[in-house]
Order: sequence, then structure tokens, then C-alpha cells
Amino acid sequence: MKYDCILFDADDTLFDYGMAESHALNHAFTHFGLPTGAHDYAESYQEINRALWKDYEEGRITSAALRVERFNRLFAAHDLALKPEAFSDAYLRFLGEGTFLIQGAAELCRELTGCRLAIITNGIKDVQNARIQGSPLSEVFEAVIVSEETGYQKPETGIFDYAFARLNLTDKSKVLMVGDSLTSDIRGGMNYGIDTCWFNPLAKPGNAGITPTYEIRSLDELLEIIR
Repeated sequence: MKYDCILFDADDTLFDYGMAESHALNHAFTHFGLPTGAHDYAESYQEINRALWKDYEEGRITSAALRVERFNRLFAAHDLALKPEAFSDAYLRFLGEGTFLIQGAAELCRELTGCRLAIITNGIKDVQNARIQGSPLSEVFEAVIVSEETGYQKPETGIFDYAFARLNLTDKSKVLMVGDSLTSDIRGGMNYGIDTCWFNPLAKPGNAGITPTYEIRSLDELLEIIR
């Protein structure tokens, strides 16, 4: 194998975050008596949530504040008489049930038995751990490293320092970062001096300032790179 250790992003790389989000919104709104709420407000929520996660990547908001602020803004924008804190708690509980995988994820991990595998993800520790432990990939990863527990988030080098220490890694040339986000996964790997693979199934345009070592459209293409 070309690499000894593969660091995978979780959401939209191995796990289908869109399906998990839809599941959580549907159940949370239904729980609070608005069964059409997910349909009515999903687009607005996603716009607010994306902006706040960008702020999180850039250090302008904490994960604890983010999880409530997104619903505070959503409910204010649509004049909804719901309590953001209570709704957030319910949403996160349902989000933890979202164990849906990206096509080919389970097959890929089975084929990578010769490599050490770990997750390095921005997110909320309890939610990410629940999703991974409830999925078919529960026994696959040597470590699950979540930004909330490290005090750093991708693309900061601190989260990679934490991962390398946790996994006792020393040779950066033998580690590959795989993820769907240019600004967190690929930039983070580049900043740390490790090879990167951009999972880009929708053929999104690149960023002139961020150049991944590899780019793939489907997860099975990763096997050709590693072998």
C-alpha cells in the first residue's frame, strides 16, 4: 500500500449528511407539532447552517454556540414560536440516528484492510460518535477524532497534531487525508504537509488556491490511488 494510514472526513465523504439532516429535521419538527416544518424551512435552515459552519471553520463561533444559534436565526426569520435550545436538543438526538452511508463506503473500507483507518471530522462529539457507532462502519476505525474534543477544527493544524499523536504517526508521507471539502479537509491536509484526496462526486469547480494531490468522483477510485 502507498499509504499506511488514511484519515477520512465523515460527512459527505463516508456518511450521507444530507439524509441524516433530513431525518433529524423531519423528526424534530414533527416532535414539536410542525409535521411539514422540514419541508417548509429546510432550504432556509441549510443556508443558515452552512454560513455558521463556515464561521466555525474560521474560528468565529464555537460548536456549542452554533448548535443553538442556527435555530435561533431560523425561528426568528420565520416568526416561529419555538425554543431554540429545546429544539436543538431534539434535533441532535435525531441527527445521531442518521447512520446513512455514501454509496461504496462500506465496500471501500472492507478493501482497505491493509491500512490503518481513522476519522477526523468537524462536528459535535456525541452526535458523530452515535452515528458512527450505529453504522456498519462501527468497527472499522482505529480512532474517531472530533473537533469538539480537540479544541481545534479543520483546517487548523492543531487537529492534525492531535490525530498524529493519538495514532502515534510520525511519517507524513505515509498518511493521506480524504474528504469532500476543499476549505477544511484539503486545505487542512495541505497546511499540515500530508497528501490529500478530494472526493468530488458532483464535479464541483476547484479553487485556484487549493490543490489536492488527487481528485476522485467515486469512492472506489481511491483503491487505485492507494495500491
